[in-house]
Amino acid sequence: MLLPAWEMCLYGVLAVGSHLYAFYEVHQVSQKYEAAMDRRFGLEPGTLFQGLKKDPMDFEWSYWIEWGRERILWLLAGHLLVSQVSRLLVEKYKPWCLMVYGMAACWLLLGVKGFAVILFHATISFAVAQFQLSLLTWLCSLILLFTLRIPAVEEAKRKWYDTENEYYLLLFTVSVRCLFCTSFSLEYCWHGPAQKSSHSFLWMLAYVFYYPTFHNGPLLNFDEFSKQMRRQEAFSLRTNLSILIMGIIRIFFWWCLAELMIHLMYIHALYSSAPPLEAASYWALGGLALAQVLFFYVKYLVLYGVPALLLQMDGLKPPALPCCVSLMHSFTKMWRYIYVPMGGSQSSLLGTLFSTALTFAFVSYWHGGQSYLWYWGALNWLGVITENGVKRILSVSLIQELIDRFFSPRIRRRLHAVLASVSTSMLILSNLIFLGGSHIGKIYWNRIFMEGWPWATLTVLGFLYCYSHVGIEWEQKYAVN
Repeated sequence: MLLPAWEMCLYGVLAVGSHLYAFYEVHQVSQKYEAAMDRRFGLEPGTLFQGLKKDPMDFEWSYWIEWGRERILWLLAGHLLVSQVSRLLVEKYKPWCLMVYGMAACWLLLGVKGFAVILFHATISFAVAQFQLSLLTWLCSLILLFTLRIPAVEEAKRKWYDTENEYYLLLFTVSVRCLFCTSFSLEYCWHGPAQKSSHSFLWMLAYVFYYPTFHNGPLLNFDEFSKQMRRQEAFSLRTNLSILIMGIIRIFFWWCLAELMIHLMYIHALYSSAPPLEAASYWALGGLALAQVLFFYVKYLVLYGVPALLLQMDGLKPPALPCCVSLMHSFTKMWRYIYVPMGGSQSSLLGTLFSTALTFAFVSYWHGGQSYLWYWGALNWLGVITENGVKRILSVSLIQELIDRFFSPRIRRRLHAVLASVSTSMLILSNLIFLGGSHIGKIYWNRIFMEGWPWATLTVLGFLYCYSHVGIEWEQKYAVN
């Protein structure tokens, strides 16, 4: 530990204490506006926590929980059964057993037309990949995404289903499958002739129709998927059973925590109404921001935790689950899965500017392409580029020598946290724009940075300074990569 223990304890206490008090303020605001929120949005009676009402306004959480209860969890249980039986009896044919099961589950849930759309997208992507041009692959992905948003095509697909929820399931699934097709095609372009045999159309189908990641991800790149699927290892039913039980307990805990948050704090209902935000105290306003981004984090621990558990049961290494946003203190760390593949600090400044701009543009368009998503993408791009620029300046040998001469390691660490607190404030602001829209970002910018200058602004940055110290210490101690 670089800093004195008492100093780190102080930062830890201030970080935890400010979270708890801010959440208490949000709970108080929620109670104050409960009747108005109930009339406007229809708060649901609590089932898990009796006597409390539940905020139903997070569409994604309500949507996937409903689908999970109705059909998807049962289909995932079917996948688990097929997987364990094939690992036990026909390990060599496991990829093809799981591919056939994934196709059958797709057919059952999305119908023959939905299945045909996904198969068509995979076929087109594979055909374009044969030209071995990365730019052509990206263009193909963009065109396929664009077809999902043509009004006439949307209207035609809606007629395939009885409800909007079924149509949205097709839309979400095809969007995620587009990422998997892009991953396969890019890796096909990058590999030499000797490696092309492992990139057959049949392996692409096994990858695209792998059911645990089918509807909502997470994204697992094709090379990792195929290598691990080909690897045959000893199967232990006892080990797998213990992994399954511990995984279910962990996911159940995360689900309870997410439910508790939306029973105690009406985060999304309050964000859907501007007057409470404009009238709330600075503590409540900060608490709502923390609650919003932390609920998003816990939500994806559940939504990605379920497929990650099944990946483990299949003998695969799942992608790392999201990092806690309260420990995140850098745009570059947040977007490392984009920044590092794009060349990171090893690429030229112009190359980094161009490649990250294109990537954030693709990510913004993939999420829907609404105006607030372009603001979100631009803010994240600026954050990554600014941090990259500062690191390049500080890495110049002359400046590095001056820093080493005049600043002790402890002073450098504290200055790092000062810069990180500014990054964290912008990171939270960008996440609020992504989760709530540009009008939410404007409210926070005006109240914290314009009307609240200097005391509210400096107080917020002061607490973020504490969070940054805790995040940096956690990263160094546990080597989070």
